[in-house]
Amino acid sequence: MALGFVRPARPTDAAEIARIQVTTWRSAYRRMFPAHILDQLDAAALTEVWATAITAPPSPRHRVLIAVEQGESAEHVVGFAAAGPADEQALAPSEPPLPDSVAAVTDLLVEPRFGRRGHGSRLLAAAVDLWREDGFGSAVAWVYDLDTAMRKFLDSAGWEPDGAGRALDVDDMLVPQLRLHVALNP
Repeated sequence: MALGFVRPARPTDAAEIARIQVTTWRSAYRRMFPAHILDQLDAAALTEVWATAITAPPSPRHRVLIAVEQGESAEHVVGFAAAGPADEQALAPSEPPLPDSVAAVTDLLVEPRFGRRGHGSRLLAAAVDLWREDGFGSAVAWVYDLDTAMRKFLDSAGWEPDGAGRALDVDDMLVPQLRLHVALNP
């Protein structure tokens, strides 16, 4: 396990978050999505999206966290998590809104070269602490059917399928997802 910590993202972290997102998607999802879709990921546009998410979140319960690895001579941003109250993006097709007590993970990524060093666990633990603080009783997260690494990671943390599924239409290709949930009992 690497030395590291988690902290709230700052506006100056937006470009690193976007870089990690692009790098991770191009690596982890290269067999799930057409290459031209991954090639079109725009780090500059994503930087703007993340800057807004950090500086003007939709509510105080929306948060962006980053994982930092401490090296001998420097610290590196190596991952991030974003979550907030479950909204329409957390729903399965034709599903009614989820209760206000449900948090939804929108992103949880660790750059592949820094994987398996405890950063994902630290991000998830910090998010759970904040969800409890914010009064959430449970959380949900969508995982791609073919993303076995994320599925195993969340399974190991006690998450399990809640029966909901959906498929994203990506360039006329359906990419199936499964929703996992976890209770946040202290």
